Amino acid sequence: MQYGIATLSIIPLRAEASERSELVSQILFGETYLITEWQEKWVKVLTTYDEYEGWISRVQVIPLNNDDYLELQLHIAVLTTQPVTIANRQSDNSLLYLSAGSTLPFYENGSSWIGNEVFGVNDAGEPNADLLVTAMSYLNTPYLWGGRTHFGIDCSGFVQTVFKQHGLQLKRDASQQAGQGTVVDFLPAAQAGDLAFFDNNEGRIVHVGIMVNHEQIIHASGRVKIDHIDGQGIYSEELKKHTHKLRIIKRYM
Repeated sequence: MQYGIATLSIIPLRAEASERSELVSQILFGETYLITEWQEKWVKVLTTYDEYEGWISRVQVIPLNNDDYLELQLHIAVLTTQPVTIANRQSDNSLLYLSAGSTLPFYENGSSWIGNEVFGVNDAGEPNADLLVTAMSYLNTPYLWGGRTHFGIDCSGFVQTVFKQHGLQLKRDASQQAGQGTVVDFLPAAQAGDLAFFDNNEGRIVHVGIMVNHEQIIHASGRVKIDHIDGQGIYSEELKKHTHKLRIIKRYM
């Protein structure tokens, strides 16, 4: 098996081996992946964190030897928690701007090591004690299908990245996340940090958000925002109508 690791701020993960193909997710700095297929310009990968499959540009692939990969899985991950964290690549004194939820491999005394490369990160950031504080930091982030950063994010990427910063591992898609956690039977019993899932007319889970309390939800739809929620689903004060139909509420903590 051959593994790789992201040494760029983000790596676009695409549905097909083409720059015009759908963006399905983003691999954040320090996240690892299994390489499953090589092409001339593209590489098919399976991400380690959420087992998501897609294609990345071959020129963005940095191989990771098996020993380092296995050792990384045993380490407690140090994550960035600020919307932007500056890292200095010491080999050429260049800067990278890391997004919240990035992983700092082998982090010690302000430095992160990836193979022979050293990245200086003086302020990795302290995780917020309150998951909702982390979620609120994404308010007004524009919606971006496949996004996982403060500069563009989708509904499931939002909840996944927020939960990641609090040591809670979620799958990538809303339909997958709905299969995790335990059911909250009634909306009035919902607590801050629970996830509410919403389906379409065919019964397929298509949206997810984080409960602020049993009457409000923060979610990515157009932008990250707070809306009212009731037994029917999400009610938009802007549009004066229900926009998403409630299916189920799950708890993960």
